[in-house]
Formats: sequence, structure tokens, C-alpha cells
Amino acid sequence: MAWLHTWLGLLFGWVLYFVFVTGTAGYLDTEIDRWMRPELPVARHASSQAPAILQAQRYLQAHAAHARRWTLTLPIDRNEPHLRVSWQAARGAPPDASGTAYLDPASGRPIATRDTGGGQTLYQMHWRLHYLPPLASEWIVGIATLVMLVALVTGIVVHKKIFADFFTFRRGKGQRSWLDAHNLASVVTLPFQLMITYSGLVFLMFSFMPLVVAPWYGPGEAQHEAFLNEVFPPLAPSRSAGQPAPLVSLERVLHDAQERWGAKQVATLTFENPNDANARIHVVGNFAAGPLRATDILVYDGVSGELLTERAAWQSGPKAFRDLMLGLHEGIFAAATLRALYVLSGLLGAVMIATGLVLWSVKRRQRAERHRGAPHIGLRLVERLNVAVVIGLPVAIGAYFWANRLLPVDIAHRAQWEVHTLFGAWLLMFLFAGVRPPRCAWKEQALLAAVVFGLLPVLNAMTSSRGLAHSLADHDMVMAGFDIAMLAIGATFAGIARATAYAPAAVDGYGGT
Repeated sequence: MAWLHTWLGLLFGWVLYFVFVTGTAGYLDTEIDRWMRPELPVARHASSQAPAILQAQRYLQAHAAHARRWTLTLPIDRNEPHLRVSWQAARGAPPDASGTAYLDPASGRPIATRDTGGGQTLYQMHWRLHYLPPLASEWIVGIATLVMLVALVTGIVVHKKIFADFFTFRRGKGQRSWLDAHNLASVVTLPFQLMITYSGLVFLMFSFMPLVVAPWYGPGEAQHEAFLNEVFPPLAPSRSAGQPAPLVSLERVLHDAQERWGAKQVATLTFENPNDANARIHVVGNFAAGPLRATDILVYDGVSGELLTERAAWQSGPKAFRDLMLGLHEGIFAAATLRALYVLSGLLGAVMIATGLVLWSVKRRQRAERHRGAPHIGLRLVERLNVAVVIGLPVAIGAYFWANRLLPVDIAHRAQWEVHTLFGAWLLMFLFAGVRPPRCAWKEQALLAAVVFGLLPVLNAMTSSRGLAHSLADHDMVMAGFDIAMLAIGATFAGIARATAYAPAAVDGYGGT
């Protein structure tokens, strides 16, 4: 079991570290979105949804009357703090005919914001890997997740004193210290790691389902679509009739929905074929109301207001289990304290992976030094990859935030350039780690990370009106909290740089000079 745990952890550790870091950022995606759009005001939720809905409808009627789909996302909680509308152009229309806008819920005026990838882009990286084709990304992440589950189980088997190790940490003992840190991070978060890994496999199940679907439905895209339509039947699908017709009063639709749902909130309104005789209005509840990632949905005729169909959150036991796994994985239902535990557990998961990677190189370097032989090329490669991934990835994410403030607001494809900056900076960290001795690279990249994150609040104050002092005075805790978190991350990396500089070379585990 030990060799399986060791080698699976090494071969997939770098991918899993990337998944854990970007996935953990996803638990704060809304807060990151807000910091990367400093033009947005402090979120304030009104007691009644009707005024915001009517303002949004007026805006869409004036700016996207001929679109084939409208979506109104209402400001109801931390996950959706601002009124947002989007529209999808009719088939055959140019791509720029689609769009998204944030609106002032009181006046209906659009709020001009910069184009940015925000926190959602970081979150989606943890299973999409950004530049790779979606199917390839999901297979890579899915296999890595399966390996993670095997590594967790074998780790439990290997560490017979796993709970005793929870109370043990021997500082300055080289390999023993790294093993203690690895065990501590593993045991503290073991329930979370098992949950997040298993639920991640459920999250990606449809990437692997073609292998199961084909014997029953037959091979091919059409057969796979038939399977998905059976599992997730479409709600009152309709085609455009090509005949103009006015939309029903939304107040009537909302009144009926509230009569049926009681205290449950409306989170989203989707209009299919607005201003058409075959218009449909989907009234969607709040997916973040609880750990079950499902909600009630009502579908109305967009012209007459007649209720056509409804779907309850609970449909079957197996689907409810899948929805529960997705809800626990995403954690969108979590309030502030539970969300903080999600973030802490995710960070400790990244620490668990990072210490495991370093432990592999520590053991083999000490073995090479005992035999007075030169470290083999594989060890030297792993030592440098460890630096570039463990420290280089946070540096790259910091560069992503810097790009948000430094790129011209009106530059074309701005959100894409933010991401290009992230991966370009990460590539530089790989090159840097390749030409510097590992011990020096650990210290220098950690210092760079400390500077990148520590100066972000200064950059924010210089490039926006939402500096830390202003945010605290305005009780804007999202912006202030982000800046304070960046200072804390910068201080953490400064501590890592100091530790690498003063630790004895024989026991530090950071590689040769």
C-alpha cells in the first residue's frame, strides 16, 4: 500500500494541487468577483423582489427585445448580491448581440463594470483546466480525482497511528517534520477530503457515463442526448412561433408563484422567446437554499400566464443523492462560518498535497546524500517542479489580480488577457525554477509571492475608489476583507521565505544548492 500511496501521490500531485487551490478559491468566487469589479456598489437586498424584476424587464425590453432568451438573476443572498440581466441573441445574429448587464434595482440604470474573468474563472479552472478541450479536461481531472480517493484510502491503511499522529509535530527534524505536517493536514481534514473527492467524482460522472450509456442507448451523440433528456427532461420546450405577442404581466406570474411557494424565494426568471406567441417564463427557486442542490421550477405561458408545468426539487432518491453530493461539493448553501471551514479545509488539502510532494523529494535527497552520490535527474526534476507548482501557482494567481487592475478597462477580450497573464506568469515561474538551485528558488519565489500579495491592497487603493481605508469607513466588508486576506497571504509567504532562508540545509527538505 505504501508504494501505491507514494507513487500515485507523486504522479498526480501537481494536478491535484492545482485543482485544490483553484477549487478553494471557488468558495470565495462571489467575493473575488466583487473585488475584480470595484465599480459595483455595496450589495443591499430589498424586502420585495417585484420592483427589481420590473426594472429588469423594462431594461431588456428596451435593449434586447428581439433576443431569443432573457435571464434575470435577482439579488437574494451572498451568491447573487446584485441584480444582473443577460440576453442571448436570436439564431443567426452576430455574437455581440448577446450580452450581460448589472442594474441598479431601484432605478433600473445599468452599472458600467469592467470585463473580467473574476472568481468564476478561477473556480471553473479546477475542472476545466482552461485551455484544454472540455472532455479532455474532465477526463484528466476525473482520473486525478479517482487517484486522490485511492491515495486517501491507502494513506489511512499505511498510517496505522494516524490519530496519534494528529497530536504530533516535530519541528526542525527534516523528513520527520514533513511527514508530521503531511499527517496533520490529512487527519484534520480527512472527512472533508473524502467528501470532496467522492462528490467530485459524482460531479464529473457524465464525463464517464458514455461507457455505461452506450450498451443501453447505443453509441453516438443522439443516443447520449436521449439519455440526458430522460434523466433531465426538458421543461415545456417551445419554438418561436414568429408571431409577435405581448408578455403577460410579471406581477401576475410572481403572485401565483408566491402563492404556491410561500416563503421560498424566486432566484431567477428565464424568458424563452420573449415577445413571441410561444413565449415561456421559467420561475426558478434558490439552488443555495440548502445542501440539496435542487429547487422548484414553475413554467408559465409567457402570453396568457397559464401554468404549463412544474418540477419539484425532489424527484427521486438516486437523483436527490446526486444533488446532495453536488451541493456539498460546491458549498453554495454555506453561511459565513461554514464557508470559512470550507476554505480552511481546502487550503489544508492543498498543504497536504504540497507536503506530500516535498516529502517524496526529501526522502530521496537524504538517501542520495547518505550514499554520497549525485541526485538522479528525476529527483532534480521533481524538486524544481515542486517549487514551480507549490509557490509558482499562487504567484500566478496574484498576477491575475494585478492584471485586473493594470490592464486598460476598454481593451478587447480583457477577461481573456487576465487569464493569459496568469498562465504567462506561471510559465515564468517554471522557467525560473528550472535555472535556479531549488533551495534558492523556494526562497526567491516565496519572497515574490509575499510582494505580489502584500502590495495588492496598495494597488487597489491607487487604481480604484475602494481602498482598504475607504472600504472600512463605508462598511464594505467584502472589499475590505479581500484586502486584509491578501495581506495575510503575503505575510504567510514572507514567513515561508524566512523559513527557507534560515532552516539548516541538511534538514530543510527544499533541495540542494
